[in-house]
Amino acid sequence: MTKIFVTRDIPDEGLKMLRARTDIELKVYGEDKKIPDGILKRSVKGADIILSLLTEKIDSSVMDAAGKQLKMIANYAVGFDNIDLAAAKERGIVVTNTPGPELSEAVAEHAVALIFTLTHRIVETDTFTRAKKYKGWGPKMFLGTDVHGKTLGIIGGGAIGTALARKMHNGFGVKIVYNDIKRNEALEKEVDATYLEKNDLLKKADFVSIHVPLLPSTKHLIGEAELKIMKNTAYLINTSRGPIVDEKALVVALTRGDIAGAGLDVYECEPLIDCDPTDTYELRKCANAVLTPHTASATIEARQAMSRVAAENILAFLDGKTPPNAVKVS
Repeated sequence: MTKIFVTRDIPDEGLKMLRARTDIELKVYGEDKKIPDGILKRSVKGADIILSLLTEKIDSSVMDAAGKQLKMIANYAVGFDNIDLAAAKERGIVVTNTPGPELSEAVAEHAVALIFTLTHRIVETDTFTRAKKYKGWGPKMFLGTDVHGKTLGIIGGGAIGTALARKMHNGFGVKIVYNDIKRNEALEKEVDATYLEKNDLLKKADFVSIHVPLLPSTKHLIGEAELKIMKNTAYLINTSRGPIVDEKALVVALTRGDIAGAGLDVYECEPLIDCDPTDTYELRKCANAVLTPHTASATIEARQAMSRVAAENILAFLDGKTPPNAVKVS
């Protein structure tokens, strides 16, 4: 009997697939919150497979708490920065993630929503209207900026970056420039995208949207120097991982007007929106920032698809096959 521990209840499609197997014993942490570390380590003891969420840090201590029989960690996320890949490799543990078109489209849609929310000042005007301050139309009231004809700079030309480029170029006539560790010729052909070095992209783009994984090489990829390169009319969008942006530097740039605004779905010290509550770098006080609580992929379709993909990875592994979304560990 294969023992699987799921670190939090997830949408049911994948769980139904696992429960349909008579050779699987499935246990799910029942509370809808991050599982405390002590409970996590007690709960994984004896598990052959851990189905984890991005909120759980699966490091060597958790792997050792599970025991030597642990052979797989199926992460319910596209990113896998919450898992110590070196420790997993050392122990011969397979790690998988859950990419897919549903998630790519959902996150890309959220990035689009953040762009328009910023440029059309949706949050500000909604707050203004609800406060009963609207007394009549005015020609200069809450002037925003057009999106059509502008330039979108995409950092990370993978599946999500490509989905965003397609939507913005085909739907809104936006010019696309991008940067990645290697060129994406398919993206260039599909939306007439131009490859630029990062600093050249930052100089040119009216919107900069981040779509790279969190790695040692991408931490603070956008910091003080990069924010100063951007136009003071430009907007930064981050639906990837919080530590890719130096949050304190961003607050300074937003406060000084070095950039026009930012749309964030992720945060450097998540779930905190302010890494150090004792300092003065308070992102929530920036009126030119739109903040959402890591919900870019929060659609029924995307989250069910992630559940299904996680189960497909597990079932393939149990059947002696290479999981379709095995993470490559160098």
